[in-house]
Amino acid sequence: MSDFVFYFGLGWKHIISTEALDHQLFILALASVYTFKNIKQVLILVTAFTIGHSLTLALSVLDVIRFSSKWVEFLIPCTIFITALNNILRVDKKGGSAKINYYLALGFGLIHGMGFANAIRIMLAKDQSIGMGLFGFNIGLEAGQICVVAIVLIFALLFINFLKVARRDWVFFLSAGVFALSVQMALERLPF
Repeated sequence: MSDFVFYFGLGWKHIISTEALDHQLFILALASVYTFKNIKQVLILVTAFTIGHSLTLALSVLDVIRFSSKWVEFLIPCTIFITALNNILRVDKKGGSAKINYYLALGFGLIHGMGFANAIRIMLAKDQSIGMGLFGFNIGLEAGQICVVAIVLIFALLFINFLKVARRDWVFFLSAGVFALSVQMALERLPF
C-alpha cells in the first residue's frame, strides 16, 4: 500500500505542481471547449489522455520503447499548441472541436507519457512492484487532471453564466493564451 501511496503522490504532483505547466496547459486546452453540462464527456476525455499517457509510460518503463528526451520535451508543447489551434480554428463549429479533442487527448497522451518516462523508469526499476507503482501513478495523474478540469469548469461557469462572456469568446480567449504560451515553450525547447 505504501508503494501505491508514493506513486499516487508522484502522479498527482506530475499534474498539480508548479513545474507541470505544460501538462496543465494541455488539460486547459482540452477542457476549454466544455462546461459543466458536458461533465461526462470531459471526464472521458481526461481518461483518454490518461490511457495514452499510461500506455507509453508502461512501454517505456518496461524498456519496449525509448525516445530522445530532447525531442519529447519539444513535442509536448507542440501537442499543446496544436490542440489550442484546433480550438481556435473550430470555435464556431458546433461540437466539432470537442469530438476531435478525444483523438488529440489519446494520441497526444502517448507523447506526454514519454516526458516522465525516464524519471519513473529509474524509480520503478528499483521497486519490486512495477504494476502497483504504475497503477498508483496513473490514478494520481487522473485525480490531478480531474482537479485541473474542475477548476477550468468552475471558471467557465463564472465567466459564461455570471459575467455573461459568450462561450465562443471564452474558448477563443483560453485557447489563444494557451497557444501563445505553448509556442514560446516549443521555441525554448528546440532540439537542434
